[in-house]
Amino acid sequence: MDQRPFILHMFTPGKQMSPFDINMAVDAGYNVVVPYCGVTAGEITGLTQDAIFSRGPKGVRATGIFIGGRDVMLAADMLDTARKAMVPPFEVSVIADPSGSYTTAAALVACVEEQLRKTHDTDFAGKRVLILGGTGTVGRIAGVLAAALGAEVTLASHRDGAAAEKAAADTGQRFGCTLNGAGLADAAARAAVLAQADVVLATAAAGVQVVSADERAGAGRLLVAADVNAVPPEGIAGVGVMDDGKPLPEGKGVGIGALAVGNVKYQVEHRLLVAMRNADKPLYLGFREAFDKAREIITEKRVKA
Repeated sequence: MDQRPFILHMFTPGKQMSPFDINMAVDAGYNVVVPYCGVTAGEITGLTQDAIFSRGPKGVRATGIFIGGRDVMLAADMLDTARKAMVPPFEVSVIADPSGSYTTAAALVACVEEQLRKTHDTDFAGKRVLILGGTGTVGRIAGVLAAALGAEVTLASHRDGAAAEKAAADTGQRFGCTLNGAGLADAAARAAVLAQADVVLATAAAGVQVVSADERAGAGRLLVAADVNAVPPEGIAGVGVMDDGKPLPEGKGVGIGALAVGNVKYQVEHRLLVAMRNADKPLYLGFREAFDKAREIITEKRVKA
């Protein structure tokens, strides 16, 4: 029986690989974890084929590729390129998770979906979803996932409306969905959009509050408010980091905090990495597969409750 050590080659366009992802890889059972920094899209084919041809048809089963970085569309392109570079039977599993955005967005949307079902007996279909900090990595992918579930999604920026509109157009075109963009630097504009939102997702930078208590109180339609910011102050006032369906101070909405989302995100990434290591056939894992895994984890939690 082939007992070769498990190797994970980690490619990132950035100047460094995330220590978080390196830790996750080791804890998922990879014996050798090698980061490659400053990797361009044009280098993916050559690096992938270097990885697949050096260990033989049996050795590729103990080899994997991780694609990181900070660009959600570039990571998706690199995943596609790596897959096309395979030459069966020389074929290894590949996962993309730039800045943890694929697994975080998957966990975020799955957690919100569960609270819509559990608290309000509904789903994303037809809901107005406002994503604050929506031009970032997590916001864009959360928007794509919510749109795929039938939501009307707006990616919002507190600073730059043009950037929000461009992010919505570019992301929607790349992933085949319709996203709206909005600039909410003006308090009146924020209040107007929040008043129409059924779901608010805060995916802005850590330590930045994007919804005040007064603004939250004015969101009369709000069903679920979810925040991925674990650094004080709260991204959405009144939503604590440990909240997991806790009623908001007013209205019928509930809150989901960063650690509730983070717990699911951690399990998603861990399970996907383990699945790659144990797979008999190569896996290609992006945000859609991460979302399937997040739903699976939440269903297990529900059954155990």
